[in-house]
Amino acid sequence: MLQSRREKIIEMIQAERMLKVSDLMKIFDVSIETIRRDLEYLEKQGFLTRVYGGAVLNQKKGKEPLYEQREIKHYAEKTAIARRAVELIEDGDVLGIDIGTTAREFAKALLGKKRVIVLTNSMPIAEILSEDENIRVIMLGGEVRKGEFSVSGFVAEQVMSRFNLDKYILGIGGLTVENGITDYHIEETNLRRVMLERSQKVIGLTDYSKFGVIAMNEVCPLSRLDVLITDSRADRAILGKMHTMKTEVIQTDALEDREKTDA
Repeated sequence: MLQSRREKIIEMIQAERMLKVSDLMKIFDVSIETIRRDLEYLEKQGFLTRVYGGAVLNQKKGKEPLYEQREIKHYAEKTAIARRAVELIEDGDVLGIDIGTTAREFAKALLGKKRVIVLTNSMPIAEILSEDENIRVIMLGGEVRKGEFSVSGFVAEQVMSRFNLDKYILGIGGLTVENGITDYHIEETNLRRVMLERSQKVIGLTDYSKFGVIAMNEVCPLSRLDVLITDSRADRAILGKMHTMKTEVIQTDALEDREKTDA
């Protein structure tokens, strides 16, 4: 029973990347002390890292999940986050849009805005937005990253350094208080830093699974975010720290968002 429960927890955290103690107590019908002992044991074995109220997957810092896997994971949360982010965009804005699956959902939700100019290094996002005649798309040049269909490098950084952005939509690979915003790809991280420098307002988008994750490259400290949009399962301790930094934190509810859409 003990071993099978811990094996199941390993399977769950590898699939979800983050687990809550309260959820595990309900699933296995055991006490909080039992779950805490399980998580402590699994942390010592290197499977996870304990955080306030739960645990996150202890993955290698240099390894990014495949795009195909990220595309289907936490889809409801990503679409709810994207729709909420678009509410902060005004007609006529000049936007920078990062790569990634949440940013792509943001691009889909952006369709219909008027006189918006978008700079991006994501080929899928450029393709989505180019269908809207009211959105002008500027695709940054550079070396194409296979699988992700993004561009980065010296050319992209040089082009980006000549533009000014009203708002930058930043995707997040990992987020902790100590290490700030982190990501996996060196050249893409360098380009993100340039876009941050050229932006008046930075809006970070991430679902709960990125909280507590540390990727290889530092993008920026948490304090650089003007707004963070996440979901209702995000780590409360980290969100509390962000409130002290005067970052505006917006939490969405995927179920509530679906009900509004269906209505």
